[in-house]
Amino acid sequence: MTATLPQARTASQRWDAVDVARGLAIAAMILYHFSWDLSFLQLIGTNILQVPAWRWFARGIAGSFLMLAGFGLALAHARGFRRIPFLKRLIRVGGAALAVTLATYFAFPESYIFFGILHCIAVSSVLALPFLRRPPALTVCAAAFFLLGPWFFTSPALDAPWLDWLGLGAADPVTNDYVPIFPWFGLVLIGVAAGKWLLARQKMLALARWRAGNPVFRILIWGGRKSLPIYLTHQIVLLGILFGVAQIVGPAPTAACRQICLMQNGDPALCPSVCSCILQQVPERGLWQRLLANKAAEEENTRVSRAAQQCMRQRPPS
Repeated sequence: MTATLPQARTASQRWDAVDVARGLAIAAMILYHFSWDLSFLQLIGTNILQVPAWRWFARGIAGSFLMLAGFGLALAHARGFRRIPFLKRLIRVGGAALAVTLATYFAFPESYIFFGILHCIAVSSVLALPFLRRPPALTVCAAAFFLLGPWFFTSPALDAPWLDWLGLGAADPVTNDYVPIFPWFGLVLIGVAAGKWLLARQKMLALARWRAGNPVFRILIWGGRKSLPIYLTHQIVLLGILFGVAQIVGPAPTAACRQICLMQNGDPALCPSVCSCILQQVPERGLWQRLLANKAAEEENTRVSRAAQQCMRQRPPS
């Protein structure tokens, strides 16, 4: 169904409800990256990349941005395709994606971001254009194709670096943010279908006209409307602050112990259990900072060595 003129006019206006949702996604993203930074700088002993709950949290955040991008695309062009605004937005998002690639290439050359969330949004915005004039049911079917595609089309033949953006290779590339077309474009199409479905209903008018009065909602709206600059700058701020903290307090005892263990034994499977035991006897953060810097006193080295020997004796045979 096609939206009526009043509905289309209302749809093309800014929705506080959409900005609140985008603001929540931004807040969740900042929380995740703050935790990632703590882990990366070894201010905490947990490697959140190895925790399934944190990985699913990150995927949920990415999925929410993509669905909101599709939803916003359907609303923005409810009265017909607006070429100039679309191109301006595409240049803005595409330029930001390029900036992320360049910045991460110099900061993390072995794991730089070549097709992350912004790259996916930019490419998906173009790929989604034909679906703006298609029935929501057809768009949902196309979404299912992309969501399920990796189950059926993944192949080592598609592992070439120039095809990594598809997401159908047998091995994932090494990168700090990877949001390929398969399956993530499917979520953009779900957002498009949801927007078009809502446009065909009178209840849409009430949601579109809702205005936030709560101060918390107002903050979220601000974050939602400034999502791109926040995305581009928040990690610079977070890493800058936390790097300074790391220079003062040093690594967390768990991280320091595991690092020392790996240097001395080289067995990743051994270190977590042994360090857990050692830290029950030697928990002081400052001591582990000195050990890692080879500045510990002789009696401190002896204390840790004895604890390690005791823990190794208590460790069950593998």
